[in-house]
Amino acid sequence: MQLSKAKTGIIGLDELTGGGLPKGRPTLVCGPAGCGKTLLGMEFLVRGALEFGEPGVFMAFEETVADLTTNVASLGFDLDDLVARRMLAVDFVRVARSELEQCGEYDLEGLFVRLAFAIDSIGAKRVVLDTVEALFLGLHDPAILRAELQRLFRWLKDKGVTAIVTGERGDQAGSLTRQGLEEYVSDCVIVLDNPVTNLISSRRLRVVKYRGSTHGNNEYPFLIDSNGISLLPITSLGLEHEASVERVPSGVAGLDDMLGGDGYYRGSSVLVSGTAGTGKSSFAAHFAAACRRGARVLYFAFEESPAQIMRNMAAIGLDLRPAFDGAMLRFHASRPTLTGLEMHLAIMFRQIALFDPQVVIVDPLNSFVNAGNANDVKLMLLRLVDSLKRQQITGFFTSLTAGGKALEQTDIDISSLIDTWLLVRDLESGGERNRALSILKSRGMAHSNQIRTFFLTADGIALNADQRQRDQDIARMQSELNSKRAAMESTLSAIRADFALQEAAALSAIEQELVSQDNLATIHRQRVHLRTDGRP
Repeated sequence: MQLSKAKTGIIGLDELTGGGLPKGRPTLVCGPAGCGKTLLGMEFLVRGALEFGEPGVFMAFEETVADLTTNVASLGFDLDDLVARRMLAVDFVRVARSELEQCGEYDLEGLFVRLAFAIDSIGAKRVVLDTVEALFLGLHDPAILRAELQRLFRWLKDKGVTAIVTGERGDQAGSLTRQGLEEYVSDCVIVLDNPVTNLISSRRLRVVKYRGSTHGNNEYPFLIDSNGISLLPITSLGLEHEASVERVPSGVAGLDDMLGGDGYYRGSSVLVSGTAGTGKSSFAAHFAAACRRGARVLYFAFEESPAQIMRNMAAIGLDLRPAFDGAMLRFHASRPTLTGLEMHLAIMFRQIALFDPQVVIVDPLNSFVNAGNANDVKLMLLRLVDSLKRQQITGFFTSLTAGGKALEQTDIDISSLIDTWLLVRDLESGGERNRALSILKSRGMAHSNQIRTFFLTADGIALNADQRQRDQDIARMQSELNSKRAAMESTLSAIRADFALQEAAALSAIEQELVSQDNLATIHRQRVHLRTDGRP
């Protein structure tokens, strides 16, 4: 039999827990102050009421109803409206240590009565108790404490409600809660944390136990933003993606020719690496221009602002502004030091889920690398590349190669993750530095082995033809010259032949004319002689 579960409606958490929290059972959510326990419980109730039609009760022991209503309003949760529609009941139970005095046997009967009234008044299916250790202030007998905790959790089960009980992290090593008992009587235990590494904090979630169900057991980063909590179980990604045969143009005509004339495979990963100033971002911008053809492009920039990128690309004839204004191109710009690696990845996944792009550009990758974390960056990118491939999103990455290092190597050794690897470099000769491009690899397609020089012009990137093409162009021009020479010689021969005929005819006519003139002169002399000889 499958364990019945109640969906939380929280992005990623239902996936991680295999469908939600155990239905009709209590779940313990524990962690230090500020990690998001109260918010998780409140979102569990709000989404249960709005999305699944299950009313809920929130009983707080530290924050008043007014404070809770104000605090969650920034996330779009209107508690007053839900209370008015009888979809939510919010109650505050004031417990002050200074006003407590232990005398006689301690029990929670008063809480049960108050909670039962709230549940029955709206027909609640979900309950959140925040924070449970406040109920046991001043109580020192562990036997009574354990018995009452067990009775509380059993009472919640008997009421048939799906409950979340929040608790503060314990001070002792290995203890999840202050009392060290709640985790043992809970059917599901979720631990939240907010560690600080290298002066950067990031929220994490881990399902420590889940009776009767399989679940992800790694630590997963989660975000708290204007949409509430979003959890991304990114460590569970695998090699299950499809391999598309559809091609997408690179935006550079000469490069498409080098890739067999059709560009990259859709859903593949493309890397452009090289030293500073070799045109890596320009190739990225050319690919971003695919948004003009109806594809949504999400551009993650970690060194330049969106305005700076668009200004710089306009200088080489790439006007990204219309696509940006038309919501076909979206930038997400931030400094790598803004948060930790896992949180950056979680933010990327969140943006991808919201925008649903066909192309994702990350410029540059190695901005995340600092002392000793290259392997962590590689693992982060592995998850990103796997996720993009699974969604058939074409990923385009740039990587800066530091001076003095081998060009055919990246700072984080991610070449094995990449399907198409382009290398750009500077070539120095004759007192000039020229940019050159070569394809180190391109899986699944025939590609050029030539090194092609290129220029950044006012009309974008212009690649020079390769040697084979230049040889073909020379042969073509020589053939054209030979054809023209033959045509010219043929025309000259015809002219000479025609001239020879005309010359012969003219000479014959001249000769006849001369003969005729001689004959006339002879006849004239004869006549003159006859006239002269006949005189007396």
